[in-house]
Amino acid sequence: MSSSSSLPATDSPLITAMIAPAQVLRGAGAIAQAGDAIARFGQRPLVIGGDRTLKVIKPFLNPVLKQHSLQAQPASYGADCSETGLATLKEAIAQHQADFIIGVGGGKALDAAKLVAYQCQLPIVTMPTSAATCAAWTALSNVYSDVGAFQYDVGLPRCPDLLVLDYDVVQTAPRRTLVAGIGDALAKWYEASVSSGHSQQTLVIAAVQQARVLRDILLQKAVAALDNPGSETWRDVVDATVLMAGVIGGMGGAQCRTVAAHAVHNGLTQLPECHDSLHGEKVAYGILVQLRLEEMVAGNRLASAARQQLSQFYRQIGLPETLQDLGLADIRLSDLYRAAEFACRPGSDIHHLPFPVTPEQVVAAMVSTQAPTLVAAANLSFEGAAHPSQPPSPTVITDLEVDA
Repeated sequence: MSSSSSLPATDSPLITAMIAPAQVLRGAGAIAQAGDAIARFGQRPLVIGGDRTLKVIKPFLNPVLKQHSLQAQPASYGADCSETGLATLKEAIAQHQADFIIGVGGGKALDAAKLVAYQCQLPIVTMPTSAATCAAWTALSNVYSDVGAFQYDVGLPRCPDLLVLDYDVVQTAPRRTLVAGIGDALAKWYEASVSSGHSQQTLVIAAVQQARVLRDILLQKAVAALDNPGSETWRDVVDATVLMAGVIGGMGGAQCRTVAAHAVHNGLTQLPECHDSLHGEKVAYGILVQLRLEEMVAGNRLASAARQQLSQFYRQIGLPETLQDLGLADIRLSDLYRAAEFACRPGSDIHHLPFPVTPEQVVAAMVSTQAPTLVAAANLSFEGAAHPSQPPSPTVITDLEVDA
């Protein structure tokens, strides 16, 4: 047989898949049992988290560090995963001569830990202290300004080296964090089905179908899980928000994109009045905005039915349906327009919708998430009403005024 000369030539691009952490350990008391797995990465970990989560993790992690003679140093990432905070963490890594990173906390803490580990070429262990996001799993970090406004995201070359999901730790988190995680995870279906539902790629098809299964699990089990913390059903929902949501992003990759729900989140972070809302709460509200856009702009009646179904579910578990629910009852229209402009900026995920949208249309959707039918908000007028026998025409806002 001939050697490499017999191989067919190809011009196909090489696709890199960052599907999953190299190892996942989960269970009650998982951290206590993870010592050997953690110690194989080095002897001088920098433990990155928020001020609260560093205190939460201490009684769980310190015995493991002591048992394996690991010389750990805690470091706060600050208020946000920002360029300023990342620079401070790099200095802490250098001062401690850290040889690996342990990231503990919620989404921003884990994003900061993952990103600085990548920048410093160090192994990364993630330990979520809540089920609010799938950040412990993913090869992605979101970067914010020093005042909490989303700026950009960074795709990482690999998922974490080790993920330790300790149910005992997660159970110490407020109920609200799991509710937010449910909202964030629900978006997988509503966004992936729009952006990637017609894909013919095997892994993308699998990711979209898993997103549908994830949605069904959450709709069926969330209420019981929230009523019974620590139960088997509660663990199933925690697994869904932290692990399964991450699987979908890993399998689908860049082809299985976020769409309007996360774009609306990114826009809302530009408003200081919204900073008390959790990531998943803003994303959950963003799902309703996306469905409203599908109703108004594309005339999609299935989106209307889905929005009504979700609104009922939101009320059951406490997810926000309106701007008022997000604490924005008194927001100025000009500020809301600024958030919509950011959501619609060039390169935004909102442009993965199968139709173009404008900031004016996003504002109209944001103020009408509880609209009962395919009509506009009471104080806005629209043109383009469709004849019952014809496909609906795109909605055009004619008299939306934005104060300077």
